[in-house]
Amino acid sequence: LAEGSLTWWAIGASLIASNISAEQFIGMSGSGFRIGMAIAVYELMAAATLVIVAVFFMPVYLKNHIYTMPQFLEQRYGKAVATTMALFWLGLYVVVNLTSILYLGALAIGSVTGIGVFPCMLFLAVFAAIITLGGMKVIGYTDVIQVTCLVIGGLVTTWLALDLVAKLGNGHGAMQGFTNLYDSTRDHFQMVLGRDNKNYMDLPGLSTLIGGMWIVNLNYWGCNQYITQRALGADLPTARKGLLFAAFLKLLMPMIVVMPGIAAFALDRAGVLGDAMRVGGELNPDRAYPTLLAMLPSGLKGIAFAALTAAVVASLAGKANSIATIFTLDIYQKRLHPDVTEKKMVWIGRVTVVVSMLLAVVIAPLMGIDKKGGFQYIQEYTGFVSPGILAMFLLGFFWKKTTSSAAMFATIGGLVFSIILKFLPTMMDLSFLAPIGFAHDNGSGVYEIPFLDRMFIVFWLVVAGMVLLSTVFARG
Repeated sequence: LAEGSLTWWAIGASLIASNISAEQFIGMSGSGFRIGMAIAVYELMAAATLVIVAVFFMPVYLKNHIYTMPQFLEQRYGKAVATTMALFWLGLYVVVNLTSILYLGALAIGSVTGIGVFPCMLFLAVFAAIITLGGMKVIGYTDVIQVTCLVIGGLVTTWLALDLVAKLGNGHGAMQGFTNLYDSTRDHFQMVLGRDNKNYMDLPGLSTLIGGMWIVNLNYWGCNQYITQRALGADLPTARKGLLFAAFLKLLMPMIVVMPGIAAFALDRAGVLGDAMRVGGELNPDRAYPTLLAMLPSGLKGIAFAALTAAVVASLAGKANSIATIFTLDIYQKRLHPDVTEKKMVWIGRVTVVVSMLLAVVIAPLMGIDKKGGFQYIQEYTGFVSPGILAMFLLGFFWKKTTSSAAMFATIGGLVFSIILKFLPTMMDLSFLAPIGFAHDNGSGVYEIPFLDRMFIVFWLVVAGMVLLSTVFARG
């Protein structure tokens, strides 16, 4: 399940394909429609983070022959921490990641074909389950083709969208379209949002550069089984080249992914898109990219649509592969049946894939992904566990005194702190935090802590607790 040494270019392409299929092309384009170019900070910070992972994280994993993240935690902290985190990851991957990718992918297919979202989810789940059974190497090399088509299709879609914007001013061409777009939607080109911006709760000013955004990216790109498994089967030079290649590709994403969302905003405001951006009369920003995709010429639309569908399936397959790997190696083999045969492990992995897909199909319609926006939904709810996980890994890498009790505190304490800060506004008035920038009016007169700031606060609370447990209480 975790085997398969890929070439550096396959690793880089697979990393990007697994990330951009649903979350980026659909969810981030929707955020571009709603927020603007500021959302591209996720992409730019991801490029910087991938360099850090290549230089500092990957040598630790490969030196210790790590194939799953719970395996590293068991070597460093013991079985209890590894098992707890394996269960955390399984829940997170199924309830947040798998469901959101499935829903956003179905939304894209449904927008173009006119088929309902639920039948599209069933199709994607079945297709992805079949692909997953081919293993990590099949997924990896399939991703190379898909990311090539996605990048080309994304550039074509951006060109088309900008050309349509140019025609609003009786011009033509992508360059004229970009000029018109910038002139007509200047507020959508702010890279750091001010506190008076209605989207400040999603991207709270400088916190996107020096705060919680680092926690989002370091956790996602460095401590995430779904991502790191692409490089764990390679040697260190190959893994590093693959990660750096992925960092380069990330720099292309604002133009390919965010720009079409902003263009769709301008076109929708001008009435060009009709009711295509609305479901039941209510605006849904996540329809931005699928709507533009439907406007491509027939031949290009077919290629771009096929590539996007295939990449959504690959993204689902990669996530399902991670779920199966963690459950089979870290739960079933190590905790339930240590003497299990390899043949049965393969069978258990296949059953896990099918069960996880079925759960995602059932759960996805209930999660309210469309109301929050797919990309922001993923970031916020992953953020409930990200600070504790990152603190546990960083101190495990670079501070030998970190104890298993401190790691268990990070596992449970990070989640508890996140929940408390999430629901604190319902228990007390947080307006006193507004002058120092840690609380903001959510638009209804209630002061909340933006989720990126919440992650930043929780991370340092967890680090402080881990240091305390590893020094003061360890001596006692």
